[in-house]
Amino acid sequence: MAYQRNPVKAPRVSGLALKAFVNTLESGVGGPVLEKLVRDSGITAWRELPAGDAPPLQFPLPHGAPATQAQSPQEQAARAIAAQAVTPERETVGSFARAYREGGVDPVAVARRLNEAIDRLERGEGRMGWFIARKPDEVLRAAEASAERLRAGRPLSVLDGVPVVLKDEVDLAGFPTTLGTRFRNEVTTVDSTVAARLRAAGALLLGKANMNEIGINPIGLNPHHGAARNPWNRGHITGGSSSGSAAVVAAGLCPLSIGADGGGSIRIPAALCGIVGLKATWGRIPETGVPPLCWNVGHVGPMGLTVDDVAAMYALLAGPDGKDLVAQTQPPHHLSGYERADLTGVRLGICWPYFEDASPDVVARCKEAVRALTDAGATVVEIPAPDLNTVLWTHSCIILSEMAESMLPHSRAHSADFGLDSRTNLAIGRHFRATDLIHALRHRHRLTRELLAVMAGVDVIVTPSTATTAPLIPEGTLPDGESNLPVVDALMRFVREGNLTGFPALSVPAGFDRAGLPVGVQLMGRPYEEHLLLRLGRVVERATAARTPAIHVTALR
Repeated sequence: MAYQRNPVKAPRVSGLALKAFVNTLESGVGGPVLEKLVRDSGITAWRELPAGDAPPLQFPLPHGAPATQAQSPQEQAARAIAAQAVTPERETVGSFARAYREGGVDPVAVARRLNEAIDRLERGEGRMGWFIARKPDEVLRAAEASAERLRAGRPLSVLDGVPVVLKDEVDLAGFPTTLGTRFRNEVTTVDSTVAARLRAAGALLLGKANMNEIGINPIGLNPHHGAARNPWNRGHITGGSSSGSAAVVAAGLCPLSIGADGGGSIRIPAALCGIVGLKATWGRIPETGVPPLCWNVGHVGPMGLTVDDVAAMYALLAGPDGKDLVAQTQPPHHLSGYERADLTGVRLGICWPYFEDASPDVVARCKEAVRALTDAGATVVEIPAPDLNTVLWTHSCIILSEMAESMLPHSRAHSADFGLDSRTNLAIGRHFRATDLIHALRHRHRLTRELLAVMAGVDVIVTPSTATTAPLIPEGTLPDGESNLPVVDALMRFVREGNLTGFPALSVPAGFDRAGLPVGVQLMGRPYEEHLLLRLGRVVERATAARTPAIHVTALR
């Protein structure tokens, strides 16, 4: 198949025009407007596209070879960090572990410094917009308990005393999970599985990070909690929807955070903020305690300063928890071969016309990442172009239909309380038909089978993470923002297929554009082969020079 991408044809709309447009969509005359909108975008042709013999399975479960988990998650995490190169410029998990072990600083001092730094960054006209909720006193109490364990030589894990931030899409006992809204304010009393596993590991949970409202947009602007600003240049977006989760890691407030990814929402902000983001195989990391937004394409997962940091958190978070039925059907997770830098025999699948459908700086940096992998022994295998237009509408139909259904009670009670871009996307989601969703499920099954066939001949597929570096924040449109579908497409072009099929994908920093903004390269692998993605990501990372963003905090000194 020749590579083809239909350009997005939609005007950039903001202010009163955007409000009028949204009001029309939600009115009695909105049906014809919606029908024209989706018809002009290509859905009519998609509705007529045959899906072959593919049945509408709820999820076309991926196939993976069972793996032996010889070590516990704690041992695997410690192994990843033990091999980490520690430098004064980057405060990684290994940096915290060494500083605590050598007694140069303790978690209490770290907690105090971070609380003060966050207070400074989150107030006044220069507010960075990275947090929705915090409890500094609780962080200090947790730090005191961690310091006592470390003094006694009984740390709970390699993450004991290490600061971590959670996206406000993940339940953390004692906090509301607002999903970035202004009305979802009921305090949760039980930790999500990922929060519970982090708490059991002794991590210092600094608070809940800002996000796009209900995670429905990849840009990272929130009309209620403020625009999350990029630490490399505060005039640029962070990407979303895990906007705050990416920014706090890049800015040095923590080496690790939790994001969630239904359409690139971990990988996009990771790329735009110059950090590492892993969307594991669908169901690999339990979703228990993550409010349902998009059941069939959503993933919760780790974001970190380095690949080693992400590998450590992945080791601790992955695996079934007894409450998430999807997470039960998986082989044991592991980091087998993770430290091996020799990539002889590894096959990199690349469709060059697809790979090069990005800005020149992005393409140049990502080709350098490919060169680092081939220098380590990997070989490039040219693969067919993805059916990008079918992927776009199949993913859009599933995620928007599911989000519209999950938000239906709130839409009835709080319709006017949603931001304008959420209202637009929810109206489109409600407009899809039942037949559209069945059609989408059939195409997803077909596309998954085709991707499995492609990956029988390669080990990973390499693309840019995004087609552009971080765009400018449209300051004149805040707080409501704008509808800018060409920018959305540039951010999501390379990430949808991983959500649609459930295959794991990793975004790794690949350098910078001429303006000094980060570029990310994406590695997508076969189901349950996160260990291979992390291994390759480590090779790219070691070949790529690191920098420090303009807005940066040090916690250990």
